[in-house]
Amino acid sequence: MPSATTQERPDVLKAECGSQQVLELIANKWTALVIYCLGPGPLRHSELRRRIGGISQKMLTQTLRNLERNGLVTRRVYPVVPPRVEYSLTPLGRTLCEPLKAICRWSEQHLPELQAARARNGQRLAPRAS
Repeated sequence: MPSATTQERPDVLKAECGSQQVLELIANKWTALVIYCLGPGPLRHSELRRRIGGISQKMLTQTLRNLERNGLVTRRVYPVVPPRVEYSLTPLGRTLCEPLKAICRWSEQHLPELQAARARNGQRLAPRAS
C-alpha cells in the first residue's frame, strides 16, 4: 500500500482509478458533440440544439450541467430581458477540442468502411432515434 505522501500514477485500466470516470464523461456521445460544437466559440442552448442532430432539450441541458459541474464548460448569463445565456469551453475543456475533432473526422471519413463491414456481416448501423 502506498504511503500518504506517495501517489500512484493514474491508470485508466484500473477499476478503482478515477480516470475511468473521466473517460466515461468524455467518451459520451453527447459530451463529445457539445464540446465539438463549442470549440469555435460560445453558443446559446438553442444554437447547440439546432446544430446537434437528435439531441433532446432535456439531454442537452443534462449534458451542459454535467460539463459545467466537471469544469469543462462555463455558463454565462447576460443581465438582459429576456435573459441570454451562453455556454463556452473552459481552458480545460478546450484541451479536448483537437482529440475530439480527430475522432469526429475519423468517424466521418470511415463511415463507408464501417457500413461495408456491417453489410458483409448482415448488420447495419442503427438509425438515430429522434
